Amino acid sequence: MKKFAIVLALLAAPALANAQVPARDSLSLQDVVNRALQASPEIVQATSSVNTASSSERVAWGAFLPTLSLSSGASLASTERFNPTTNTSVTGSSDSYSAGLSTGVDIFTGGRRGAEMRRAAAGTDAAEATLTERTFAVTLSAKQAYFDVAKAGELARVSQARLERAEEGLSAAQRRLQVGTATRSDVLRSQLELTNAKQALLTAQSSEKTAAFGLARLVGSETPVYAKAFTEQTPRPLALSDEQLVQLATQEAPVVLSADANYDATRASASAARAQYLPTLRLSGGYDWFNQSAAVNGGRLSWSTRLSLSYPIFNGFSREDNIARAAATERNAAATAADARLKARADLERTLNALKLAAEQVALSKEAVEVAREDLRVQEERYKLGMTTILDRITSQVNLMDAENNEVAARYDYEIARAQLEALIGRTL
Repeated sequence: MKKFAIVLALLAAPALANAQVPARDSLSLQDVVNRALQASPEIVQATSSVNTASSSERVAWGAFLPTLSLSSGASLASTERFNPTTNTSVTGSSDSYSAGLSTGVDIFTGGRRGAEMRRAAAGTDAAEATLTERTFAVTLSAKQAYFDVAKAGELARVSQARLERAEEGLSAAQRRLQVGTATRSDVLRSQLELTNAKQALLTAQSSEKTAAFGLARLVGSETPVYAKAFTEQTPRPLALSDEQLVQLATQEAPVVLSADANYDATRASASAARAQYLPTLRLSGGYDWFNQSAAVNGGRLSWSTRLSLSYPIFNGFSREDNIARAAATERNAAATAADARLKARADLERTLNALKLAAEQVALSKEAVEVAREDLRVQEERYKLGMTTILDRITSQVNLMDAENNEVAARYDYEIARAQLEALIGRTL
């Protein structure tokens, strides 16, 4: 029975070990982007800014509407007087109850309300453009993190293939040593290549796990997140021509739209500041009720209407200071908008050239892999026939690994460059 229990424990141990190891959480590229957008604090902040800007726009529109307020009050007070007839003090009360309804509207503000409306609308446009910019920025970060994990996974598989080839090479060297067609040096060099392959595999696996934790942070996960196999064709043709990309980058890029909207907001603020040189005309009125008893019936009613004109003749140069500050802000915003357009143009050329270069490197790296694989096949056959040394075979193995690593890196460099281009123009290609 004791031996039977030990056997059961040994059989159950692998199952328990597998149960304790959590399954790898693998996500597709679109899933990564969606979860990153949901978990990003930048998106939350940008969305809140849009809501705040929309509220400010509603307040600016409400300045054209009359204000309406209702007031009410009650006053209870005691009065005491001396009655000379009876030579006594008489105590009474003096109560009052009131209610009122008042309204007012600005008839003329020198264009200040219209300028505030334009400023608020431009602020909403700027907030929406910033939200779009942050959305594509977070999308770019998510794609880069996904590609880093996918790239690390493929490099790990390349290292695994190198390890398998090194094991085969060591076996071949040992067999040849047994039959006397190889030297002890062949076996030692094969063992060294096997050790190097194991180290490369451990490094690649460590890099993949590190990248998986970086991806997990972006998607809001506490466990490492790995990438599902990326099956998109690389490279892929762009949906737009170079001329169309230039037009989008200089006119509709999120950074350009945001800078232009900020410039429009500063222009409207400058107009509102200059409106202080003009008077403000306001019409107001009210309807009041007063009674000395706590009863709705009775009491006195009154109404009033007032037309007032307000014009600050001198306020200690505050008006001039506001105008000077608004004009300076407008000039800064104009320079920023012009620079944003030039920067978008330069970034487009840099990203587009990087994308084209990556596409060419993908084709060249694939060709290099085929050449290196054929070279290794030839060296393996020559080594079996005793026509070459183990050093030539190991060199071919290393060359194949380098070519495969370069091919993986070229493919994901292309995908990252394509994602950078999409983030720049604010459109999926």
